[in-house]
Amino acid sequence: MKAFIKGISYYLPENLVTNESLLIDFPEWSVEKVATKIGVSERHIASGEETSADLAIEAARKLFVEHSVNPAEIDFILLCTQSPDYFLPTSACLIQERLGIPVRSGALDFNLGCSGFVYGLALAKGLILGGVARNVLLLTSETYSKFIHFRDKSNRTIFGDAAAATLISDNGFAEILNFSLGTDGKGADKLMVKTGGLRFPQEENDLHFDESGNPLSSDHLFMDGAEIFNFTLEMVPELTIDTLNANFLEKDEIDLFVFHQANKYMLNFLRKKIRIPEEKFFYYMEKVGNTVSSTIPIALYQAMNEKKITPGSKVLIAGFGVGYSWAGNVLKF
Repeated sequence: MKAFIKGISYYLPENLVTNESLLIDFPEWSVEKVATKIGVSERHIASGEETSADLAIEAARKLFVEHSVNPAEIDFILLCTQSPDYFLPTSACLIQERLGIPVRSGALDFNLGCSGFVYGLALAKGLILGGVARNVLLLTSETYSKFIHFRDKSNRTIFGDAAAATLISDNGFAEILNFSLGTDGKGADKLMVKTGGLRFPQEENDLHFDESGNPLSSDHLFMDGAEIFNFTLEMVPELTIDTLNANFLEKDEIDLFVFHQANKYMLNFLRKKIRIPEEKFFYYMEKVGNTVSSTIPIALYQAMNEKKITPGSKVLIAGFGVGYSWAGNVLKF
């Protein structure tokens, strides 16, 4: 038995934040600098009432329409999010009821960031090959904007909110081949929201600003950009090699590389270090920003629309980030 991607759709919140509107708050930055270095010109931000579950439901509804999927055919829901509606119950259970998916279906959340889509494919493939499910609805949905301090110009510039819905089944247009996965918890504190969980349940109200005027707070998203960059440069080339080896492929046999869309500067650096030809490396963040676990499915959707992926293509996907965690796979279209 094999596992395949049968459909991908995504949803963006209505609230659009352009560089021009964002930089009203940060006049020391320029629109050109953000667009050139970060590679983002606009991002969508969830409203105060919108949750990750809401975004995921809209993405699933688009999937049902765009790919003629009957919700009654779904027998497992996987939701990747780090911004659930509640500590409990699991948001996937709420989604099951709101989408009208049969009560005989399984449903669970898993907490991962930028590697989450590839991990989700691994979980879905395991469910299908194990005979547990036939049609798995993989949802990736994130609202990092709710964790970011309003004076944090770096993270507000990079991140956008979004959700993607991917149907994994025993038939489809892209076979899910073999995986390379990894974890290094020593890097956990390099990308973190410290308070709000059970280790530190109360807000610490310790906001202060560094010498560059950037806010530092245990109650908001903290990202050590330099350390994340170093981790990425160290691990992603190795991940790429391991993923190729797991699939008995050479680099020149891959038709397209779709990496987590962290930011354009980092991706360009990685592409050059791994020596991937520019025509084989796909970028899609300008209109959406870094949408965490949804960057890869959104990029795959766009690459297919742009005919960068055609029948017979082999596509190497790689996610990496918070945790630290990383994951790679090859999709055979």
